Amino acid sequence: MTQHSALPDASETTYHYKVVRRAIDLIDQAENPLSLDEIAAEIGMSTAHFQRVFSRWVGVSPKRYQQYLTLDHAKSLLRDKFTTLGTSHALGLSGSGRLHDLFLRWEAMSPGDFARSGAGLTIYWGWFESPFGPVIVMGTQKGICGMGFAGEMGEVAAFEDLTSRWPKAQFVEDTVMLRPWVMQALGKRNGKQDATPLHLIGAPFQIKVWEALLSIPSGQVTTYSEIASAIGSPRAARAVGTAVGRNPISWLIPCHRALRKSGGLGGYHWGLPMKRAMLAYEAVHAEN
Repeated sequence: MTQHSALPDASETTYHYKVVRRAIDLIDQAENPLSLDEIAAEIGMSTAHFQRVFSRWVGVSPKRYQQYLTLDHAKSLLRDKFTTLGTSHALGLSGSGRLHDLFLRWEAMSPGDFARSGAGLTIYWGWFESPFGPVIVMGTQKGICGMGFAGEMGEVAAFEDLTSRWPKAQFVEDTVMLRPWVMQALGKRNGKQDATPLHLIGAPFQIKVWEALLSIPSGQVTTYSEIASAIGSPRAARAVGTAVGRNPISWLIPCHRALRKSGGLGGYHWGLPMKRAMLAYEAVHAEN
């Protein structure tokens, strides 16, 4: 069993997410909305305990949260929370979104360095607990370069997924080195918030797409076609979708905020239940 590095209250929030994840499965499988008593009984908890655990994780009651997990939630987000990337960059940097409240800063690896598949690069890695379950975090001396969630695919597959992106790099386990950045990324540091450094390791087109994603404020969404237009390639929506899917720094580079123009969720590399949970989590917190 992989040993996870705990952050303050992290193991507790991970436990809460597991309860919420089971509740999401039940909500998805039900033909009609479930009552609080029904969900609690299926999970094997008392109604009061379930409501307390659920509400502590997301900040609202299971009944209200269930509204954010319906299949038409993506359509309502596009109607009410759509971001035009031409204006969102200034909006995000003003501090209105949770992502930019963390003062992220980033730099990209040069195309030549990327073409060498990580040769000569040391990447540090470690497992941590997070509000969305176990997360594998990787970073160079310059910043976080990888962040993947194991809730859907499992820890072995998540680890192999990230390491395969830079096959010639040297990987060294070092949770101590990464821990301050992870604490910043998950908003666990007290006092003055330092900038969380990101090191974008990808092809030039991918990095353009990832930088566009970074301009979407928390609680807002956009579309693949809108991203394509924002980076000057309006006919490249399909290629944008591929680049979004290859984003190695999930949650911080918010690929979960990219939806299909039709109102569909689109794909999510770490599993659609995770994407739905993240969108619902942000939507609730954006309103509170």
